[in-house]
Amino acid sequence: MKVAILGYGTVGSGVYEVLKMNADYIAQGVGEHLEIKYVLDLRDFPGQDVEKVLTHDFNDILNDPEVRVVAEVMGGEHPAYEFSKAALEAGKSVCTSNKELVSKHGAELLRIAREHKCSYFFEASVGGGIPIIRPLNNALTADEILEIRGIVNGTTNYILTRMRDVGMDFDEALAEAQANGYAERNPAADIEGLDAARKTSILASLANRAQIDCEDIYTEGITKITAADIAYAKKLKANIKLLSLTKREAGKTYAMVAPVMIRSNSQLYFINGVFNAIMVKGNAVGDLMFYGSGAGKLPTASAVVADMIQAAKHKGVTVDTIWDEKKLKPEPKDTMRFRFFIRVPAEEADKANKAFGIGEVVDAGIPSEYGFVTDYIREADFEELSKDLHVINRIRCDFKYK
Repeated sequence: MKVAILGYGTVGSGVYEVLKMNADYIAQGVGEHLEIKYVLDLRDFPGQDVEKVLTHDFNDILNDPEVRVVAEVMGGEHPAYEFSKAALEAGKSVCTSNKELVSKHGAELLRIAREHKCSYFFEASVGGGIPIIRPLNNALTADEILEIRGIVNGTTNYILTRMRDVGMDFDEALAEAQANGYAERNPAADIEGLDAARKTSILASLANRAQIDCEDIYTEGITKITAADIAYAKKLKANIKLLSLTKREAGKTYAMVAPVMIRSNSQLYFINGVFNAIMVKGNAVGDLMFYGSGAGKLPTASAVVADMIQAAKHKGVTVDTIWDEKKLKPEPKDTMRFRFFIRVPAEEADKANKAFGIGEVVDAGIPSEYGFVTDYIREADFEELSKDLHVINRIRCDFKYK
């Protein structure tokens, strides 16, 4: 079976490598070899093996009836959307790692695939090499998904881990992440939470079987986390993690991306470095956890190729995913309830205690500050109670204190 790869960047070259490296093993699973007929890229790669299948024209792929499966690993919304749509309309299955595209157009592209008797797969769009999309779509369809929470961005998890373990400040940890290839030259999508929000949009949409837009998810990155926050977290025997959270409760849907302090009674406490972990709670199955490499060339490529194998095994039919195009807006952030860790100047301690009540006081050895943890309150209540305080920082807490 002839296949094509759109894009020969980090993931695209990984897909090419996995298809070549495991060709015979893949053929055993499919029943025939997957032959790379085209690789689309704007660049030339003189002297490299890929040169003999390289094309600069997407129409070469679109108009070739031999090509039945397309791996879209270009990234970004355009022209990935136009190319994916055209391929599906031509009856070619598309497999992607593109979370921006999936979060915005996943439901539409799934409908187009159904209409043209092919499939749209996107396992690699969340969690890199971690299988999470297929379990949600197949193994857990008997359950109502009550909650999904997890660490879905390896860059921010690496930065927070280095700040905690080595005592780096944020800028130093970010620079190291970039030097090691864990962060892009422009890291804004990662450190400001947008990457995690796109993945949360996909997970929340699948859990609710409706379209939840990334723009409707409250998103907060890690750029305000300081060494002082890490010191307070250590005193609380907690780790700070950028969490993806979607929850259904009493007929309402909530979604958020934000830094959260987590204690060791949560398995997410132990997820460090560039690793990801996603916890799923079903109303019948209970708690499940998916853990592994959340990014990287070969782990992500492995997930893309696994989707290509599924597409090849189901040629001429649609392997469907339940995701309706109707829009569903999460409840406003103000209605969500958390405990909050709060830092204020030491001279405002009495005022803070009067506003919030005396919770758990945290002494991190910073004499100019007063740190404490509130009881569960709504986000709106926090805003109201803190309006007359000089809040140096506040971080949500995902644990119970004594």
